[in-house]
Amino acid sequence: MGRVLALGILGTLACAQVIAGQATGSITGVVTTTAKGAPPIRVTIDQNVCGTELPDEAIVVDAQGHLANSVISVVGLTSSVPRDPVITNERCRFGPRVQLMRPKSSVRTTSRDPILHTTQAQEASGRSIFNVALPMPGLNIARPIGAAGVVRLSCNTHPWMRGWMIVTDEAAAVSGADGRFTIDTVPPGTYEARVWHESLKGAPQKITVVAGKPTEINFSLK
Repeated sequence: MGRVLALGILGTLACAQVIAGQATGSITGVVTTTAKGAPPIRVTIDQNVCGTELPDEAIVVDAQGHLANSVISVVGLTSSVPRDPVITNERCRFGPRVQLMRPKSSVRTTSRDPILHTTQAQEASGRSIFNVALPMPGLNIARPIGAAGVVRLSCNTHPWMRGWMIVTDEAAAVSGADGRFTIDTVPPGTYEARVWHESLKGAPQKITVVAGKPTEINFSLK
């Protein structure tokens, strides 16, 4: 009897999940640009770890114009996906370059390089949120982040290093190397989708999502 009851409950939950999945749609698309990437950065210090040059990742675009590291967000649509960001200093670069995190949560920073790095986080206004030193590989330091906004990352000892955290509780995604992005589990309705990029600009767009299928929206940044 107990097993039958348990199976019945599991079946009910499975049906509820299917129904919930059918009641939502998704937003997918591609971010492109006609802008070109910058030349590599010439490295003058810690070349034994950093190398003699590094790619300038302010604009990461392929030969077809597909743009990476753009953040697409849906205005007013709260996301329930947990985010536990980690900032990794590796070969004198922040990885990932761009990532998402929730307001009033913590970010962990670490290093894999056998040299001194610092991870400095600043608000768009320039106000410092934190600045921690990582003098050796393997250290892990957690620091809180407050309200929603754009957080810029830099390193005091390697001035070319840049990273970005978009602090938001809205549904959002970061475009990949192919420029593509997907935001799942979007209730049907009409929304405004916005795009952010550290160097380029794009206009917001209206989009209508229907249940049970993806809705495509593309951004062209200048």
